[in-house]
Amino acid sequence: MKNFIKMVFASAIGVCIASIVLSFISFFMFLAIFAGTSRSKAFTPEKNTVLKIELNGVLNDRVLDNPFAGMFGDEVQEQSLTDVLDAIKKAKENDNIKGIYIKSTMTFSAGVSSLETIREALKDFKESGKFIVTYGDNYSQGCYYVSALADKVLLNPLGMVDLHGMAATPMFYKGLLDKLGVKMEIFKVGTFKSAVEPFMLDKMSDANREQVTSYMGNIWENITKDIAADRQLDVNGLNALIDEGLLFSNPQKVQEVGMVDSLLYAPEVEEYLKNLLDLKDLKDVKIASVADLKSLPFKDKKEYSEKIAVLFAEGEITTASTGFFQANTIISDEEYVKELRKLKDNEDIKAVVFRVNSPGGSGYISEQIWREVVELKKVKPIVVSMGDVAASGGYYISCAADWIVAEPTTITGSIGVFGMFPNFEGLYGKVGLTSDVVKTNTFADLGDPSRQMRPDEKVLIQKYIEEFYDIFLNRCADGRKMTKAAIDSIGQGRVWSGEQALAIGLVDELGTLDRAIAVAADRAGLKNYTKVNYPEPKSFWEAFMEESMGSIKMRITKGLLDDVEFRHLMMVRNIKQQDKIQARLPFE
Repeated sequence: MKNFIKMVFASAIGVCIASIVLSFISFFMFLAIFAGTSRSKAFTPEKNTVLKIELNGVLNDRVLDNPFAGMFGDEVQEQSLTDVLDAIKKAKENDNIKGIYIKSTMTFSAGVSSLETIREALKDFKESGKFIVTYGDNYSQGCYYVSALADKVLLNPLGMVDLHGMAATPMFYKGLLDKLGVKMEIFKVGTFKSAVEPFMLDKMSDANREQVTSYMGNIWENITKDIAADRQLDVNGLNALIDEGLLFSNPQKVQEVGMVDSLLYAPEVEEYLKNLLDLKDLKDVKIASVADLKSLPFKDKKEYSEKIAVLFAEGEITTASTGFFQANTIISDEEYVKELRKLKDNEDIKAVVFRVNSPGGSGYISEQIWREVVELKKVKPIVVSMGDVAASGGYYISCAADWIVAEPTTITGSIGVFGMFPNFEGLYGKVGLTSDVVKTNTFADLGDPSRQMRPDEKVLIQKYIEEFYDIFLNRCADGRKMTKAAIDSIGQGRVWSGEQALAIGLVDELGTLDRAIAVAADRAGLKNYTKVNYPEPKSFWEAFMEESMGSIKMRITKGLLDDVEFRHLMMVRNIKQQDKIQARLPFE
């Protein structure tokens, strides 16, 4: 009888678990079907439509549609730069769309080069004669940089314009590690390769301070020059206003100096748009979002058999998986070697634009991707378009291209290599841990974190780092058609802005992704072509089926922590997964 009761109880539990799992799967299948159905209907703008661009959340080059956004407490909105740019182009050519309304916030996060790209698209839009109006309860620095070129810049009567300048504030861990009894065994090549400085110093080195001051100053010079031209101000006068504390200035003063045109409350902006469209009723003002315009086809778009592929590579260069709906946030050798080979063998693809937006990462994986770029280059033209950052490993995978196009504010260069190995001997001593070893060969226990490295081990690793740096120099010298000595003189781990990189020969010209596509078409001898994006976006259901429940746990964790706590958790997680030898930016 007892066994019978046990069997019944176990069966009941099994049925319950199976029901929960089936319900879970059914729920996600319903979401997938619903998402697919909702996307199938094309959007058609009505008369007097205004495209509303909300500058909110995080801007990436490409973003996978995510029906789960916000389900697990994750409130960070991700936006796609390519979607925003496409929406602006479609708004320009559609007669029913009369203008653009930009809604700015203080929570918008985007790289300066991405903001520059949006500005260029808006300048092109203005040639249509249609209006651009922007409004913010408060403007972040990035939002104001985009908004300054609008026909009318509107601010809440109690709002702020957060234009404060640029600052770099790396955190240094050496003091903490000393207290814990942890020492980092550090190996590097490059006077300016300062990614290791937080683990060996308590402040910036003179070399690092020099390079950061140089490239950051150049980027800020570009930003202030653009804003001053937009608002018809003197650059020196603009910087003087900022130094007076523009952020906390009375909004009326901000208006008086010409930073904004009018002070309005949010409901009054709708009235302003109505009058601008010469309409009598607010309900006649139709608002379309960037998401709405995704399904709107381009005017007179023709499909051609000859194609130019745009391969987006965004994020760290690593083998690690980032988790659920985080597609295109890492650059792995497994995916990008396969993609580059596929593009090389596709006879319809006549040229490739490699869109790189990466701070670097694994030196080994960078080499694997570099090789595939070289192999593709033998068959068809490949042009690199640099995004916000294409530095260190990001430059490594770019340098072999036929032509490199960067934005003036792109962070690039950082040609250098480093490695770090932790030594917990002091920490183990503090907590009473000891270790012993039995080994067959001299270097069998190399990297053992329980002891200090021997001198012969340090010599071995430093030699390997120097050899890898020499390979890096050779790759850059061959790709840029410069001598190795010339590359070394501008390498040494030094970071440059895109404008500076052009002057020293690390890039070929300044321009946007569209410019890079035009160069690729010219090199392939194409006048008529179709642009196709790679990696090909996965459907919601494909992405869901390929990901693990552990990734969903990651999103739940993100919802339980604040942004700073989650970033620190991810930093520790990423360090655990990274190769010991890195080619990456000085600091994050």
